[in-house]
Amino acid sequence: MRVMVIVKANTDTEAGVMPSEQLLKEMGNYNEQLVKAGIMLAGEGLHPTSKGARIEFSGSKRTVIDGPFAETKELIAGYWLWQVKSMQEAIGWAKRCPNPTGEDSVLEIRPVFEAEDFGEEFTPELREQEERVRAQAEQLQKKGVERPDPSPPPSQVAGRARTSNRRLG
Repeated sequence: MRVMVIVKANTDTEAGVMPSEQLLKEMGNYNEQLVKAGIMLAGEGLHPTSKGARIEFSGSKRTVIDGPFAETKELIAGYWLWQVKSMQEAIGWAKRCPNPTGEDSVLEIRPVFEAEDFGEEFTPELREQEERVRAQAEQLQKKGVERPDPSPPPSQVAGRARTSNRRLG
């Protein structure tokens, strides 16, 4: 089973406080153990929400909200994607983790949906599409390919606000 291990943000991570050299060393060693055990598939730290944006959906409308975002306890500072045999194995590995922020920290573990979780609605055609997309994504990761900017050209966004709570669509 795959799980996402979410490192919850706190006031320091949201303020952009970088980890100490000691914590970086401990995390590096921990990540090495995860890789050697065949557990870690991916993992990254995230910039504070002040550098991010949210897209809110309401029917066909899209609203862009620029960070920072309130409610630090609901935010994410980083994540791992692990392949484990069970939730208990994931919990065991998470308990070995160095304290991610050096202070009060929370790791949240959530199972990732697998194809079989979707039942009959996930038709053979949809399964084939999913496999094709995953294979293409893996190739992009391996190559580090430059991607075209998906943003519409400026001529198509004329008159749209570029500040917080901007509307798209």
